[in-house]
Amino acid sequence: MQKRTTEKHEKQYVIDAMTVSDSWRLFKILAEFVDGFETLSEIYPAVSIFGSARVRPGDESYEKAVVIARKLAQNGFHIITGGGPGIMEAGNRGAREGGGKSVGLNIVLPLEQEPNPYANLKLDFQYFFVRKVMFVKYAQAYVGMPGGFGTMDEIFEALTLIQTRRIKPFPVILVGRDYWNGLLDWVRNTLMAGRYIAPEDLDFVTVLDEPDEVVYTIKKYVIV
Repeated sequence: MQKRTTEKHEKQYVIDAMTVSDSWRLFKILAEFVDGFETLSEIYPAVSIFGSARVRPGDESYEKAVVIARKLAQNGFHIITGGGPGIMEAGNRGAREGGGKSVGLNIVLPLEQEPNPYANLKLDFQYFFVRKVMFVKYAQAYVGMPGGFGTMDEIFEALTLIQTRRIKPFPVILVGRDYWNGLLDWVRNTLMAGRYIAPEDLDFVTVLDEPDEVVYTIKKYVIV
């Protein structure tokens, strides 16, 4: 009997501790939102650039991201990235070279993610979902370079919000036909063919190859 009572008390202690921990976590989440809103409130117009953290200078997609970000900055746009290495570094580097604000929204991770030196406006996040709100809220366009799960997550997050009319439509540009066409073929042949999405949903996506095309397309939709 004594053993059962002790086990019951221990279980209740764990539940209470988890409840307190979750409650305090809300304050941390709120603090990240407030910090993000206050820091980024004057960032306009801006373009969020996504892509692999694993590419390095000299890689075709890295160098192309530098050029795209530089040209966008020279045309009055600020650049928002995830603040880490790879394409994120390339985007921040191009923004700085082009004279725009170079924003890095870094996520605290055990692997891969170290802040790059090119962001001149930096924020650190522990929660992915808070960080994703900042990408969407303060961007007037998305540019997706070749990348992995994180890149897909950001791109499909934006497409879902546009599709469900939770945000106003804005350009979602995927750079690199050779990289993205396989995915888009699957979307057409499986999702659209199975009526999981409507044919017009594909209109949300533009696939381009050249930096000048990216800049021109964004400038058509965004007033600087």
